[in-house]
Amino acid sequence: MKIKRYQKKFTFSYAFGTYPVIDLIKYHSEDIITIFIKSNVDDSEGVEEVKQLCREKNINLNVSDRSIEKVAIKENTYVMGVFKKYECELDKDSNHLVLVEPRNMGNLGTIIRTMLGFGFKDLVLIGDCADIFDPTVVRSTMGAIFRINFKHFNTIQEYMSEYKDRNIYCFMLNGAKDIRTVEFREPFSIVQGNESKGLDSSFKDIGDSVYIPHSDDIDSLNLAVATSIGLWEVRRRLS
Repeated sequence: MKIKRYQKKFTFSYAFGTYPVIDLIKYHSEDIITIFIKSNVDDSEGVEEVKQLCREKNINLNVSDRSIEKVAIKENTYVMGVFKKYECELDKDSNHLVLVEPRNMGNLGTIIRTMLGFGFKDLVLIGDCADIFDPTVVRSTMGAIFRINFKHFNTIQEYMSEYKDRNIYCFMLNGAKDIRTVEFREPFSIVQGNESKGLDSSFKDIGDSVYIPHSDDIDSLNLAVATSIGLWEVRRRLS
């Protein structure tokens, strides 16, 4: 294969950085095409773990400064994994995070890392979304993407048709219930809108609509912040 700048149409993607590559090897070794390291990389603990895992799992390990420099997002990249894009199935009995048309790759990556931190491992993407396999997203998750399940649906109705009998909580600026008063009943799906418009009014007819109270000094919370608050509050209740 030729190493070239990532495009969404590719059937493969890249993981940049020592620890994202370690998670790629640990959780999706079957999807790895090859691993690259630079010739001047030091023998740090992380690099040694990459080498050891590659030996254990019989994964191709190549030394190539040029391959990494050709496609890396940042200059100080010493390890790169090339992997095939893959599909996941969601755990129907677990709690899901649902993102409707998230567009910002940095937000998406931050949310994936945060959801894993709060014990959520199933992500639903609805509609026209940022490319979850874009190396910018993969890097911003710090490897968390390789530990979660994710699945894309065209509409919320399509998702609900496949995953029935779930309690739905739609987070909206004009939601009917203060998050502090909501009783989250499992299994549930937390639904968040995108960065610019949130969820439209039709979501008020889906499950319970919830709002996070904040001062009048701002019009809304950042998507990643709002999602983090929601996940933390749910995790606190369920602990």
